[in-house]
Amino acid sequence: MSECPEYIDTFKRYEIKYLINENQYNAVRGAMGELFVPDIYGQSTISNIYFDTPDFRMIRASMEKPIYKEKLRLRSYKTPTADDTVFIELKKKYKSVVYKRRIDLTLAKAEDYTYRGKPLSLPSQISREIDYIMSFYPDVRPAMALFYERIAFFGADDPNLRLTFDSNIMARRTGLSLAD
Repeated sequence: MSECPEYIDTFKRYEIKYLINENQYNAVRGAMGELFVPDIYGQSTISNIYFDTPDFRMIRASMEKPIYKEKLRLRSYKTPTADDTVFIELKKKYKSVVYKRRIDLTLAKAEDYTYRGKPLSLPSQISREIDYIMSFYPDVRPAMALFYERIAFFGADDPNLRLTFDSNIMARRTGLSLAD
């Protein structure tokens, strides 16, 4: 059995998403056997704050299915407090390939950076890419909170193969902090 991959800050993946019912879910889970093992987060509540412009320029562009699209979000794998680690993620998709780049900060520092524009004390290549997106969309702001339960696995013989199941999807456009 493979070990779960360590924390990494860059990803390159193909994503294929399906909407399935409970019977299909049970059939897939039954067929998985020992081919998949739980990943580092296993079963968790994923909490996201998606950023966009007041006229929703980023999501409108994304819905047009362009060759290239991007998203900026703040993510946690639980309901965090100010001192808990969260991720600021820049997710780009080009020709069906997803590139995700992220930095980890405490919730307090992540909100200072993304909500209030406070510079990071130790900038990095990834934070400079996030800075670029925030300057390209100068009026970007928290726009949507999205939460769901996730069960995540990776291939027992191929840790690059991931399989996730999301359920109980909830969204809101108020109370846009991961701590709420």
